[in-house]
Amino acid sequence: MSSTHSAPPWRDIMLTAIAPAIWGSTYIVTSQLLPPDRPFTAALIRCLPAGLLLLLMTRRLPARADWWRLLVLGAFNIGLFQALLFVAAYRLPGGLAAVLGAIQPLLVMVLAWAVDGRAPAQITLWAAVAGVAGMAVLLLSPQTRIEPIGVAAALAGTGCMAAGVWLTRRWQLRLPVLALTGWQLTIGGLMLAPAAWLVDAPLPSLGLTQELAYAYLSLAGALLAYALWFRGIGRLPTVAVASLGLLSPLTAVVLGWVILSQSISGIALAGLVVVLGSVFAVQWTAARTN
Repeated sequence: MSSTHSAPPWRDIMLTAIAPAIWGSTYIVTSQLLPPDRPFTAALIRCLPAGLLLLLMTRRLPARADWWRLLVLGAFNIGLFQALLFVAAYRLPGGLAAVLGAIQPLLVMVLAWAVDGRAPAQITLWAAVAGVAGMAVLLLSPQTRIEPIGVAAALAGTGCMAAGVWLTRRWQLRLPVLALTGWQLTIGGLMLAPAAWLVDAPLPSLGLTQELAYAYLSLAGALLAYALWFRGIGRLPTVAVASLGLLSPLTAVVLGWVILSQSISGIALAGLVVVLGSVFAVQWTAARTN
């Protein structure tokens, strides 16, 4: 784990950053390649197979005292977050859905301040204000297509992930990172199973492209990404890890621009720049003060 008096090592930052970069591709994969209107099924297929595979690989049981914490983490980091993520992915443009998630480091900062008593630096407070303002500009832009359920799901999912990041670092369960990842993915996947069964329509016959899309979401978007994410949480300052979530909107916007010819301009572009700039400021401050 990094020293509390030195900047986070760049190797750990770069490895951790792979996770939100992969997650940013969720929106275009979901909207363009998956069967429509099956968010809970997509979340289930993403999480449960990857979790079971990791449990078979690691074969480690949590300590008895850690079981309830593991259930909470599995709910926040996986079950609730993934369900809300795919609801948003089906209903919102990828760039907008991901930008709403960019406020995650600000929520983590508030939790650390309110519960742990760690007051943020002044520049971090200004970054938080700028981020909220930029998000409001982006959402109120005439170019933006607002879908209330999608926006609510994106914001609620961001809150769940922020709580999960903070609790993961706060509790630091006594498990290797792959076992910790496997248990959370399995628990979250089991939580998603009833919703997928009761709410979503059955899957149609899948083509090769759709099968590969589901495999990518599970192996890259769950197994690899979450293993790197939880590794980063154990090694880097909490706010620094959360602020790397800015790569998710960047990836979503770039993929939308390259593949779907989507564009963001004018006041919406200004709002996006302000949001991302605010998160960069949080990352920079955390790197200097930890």
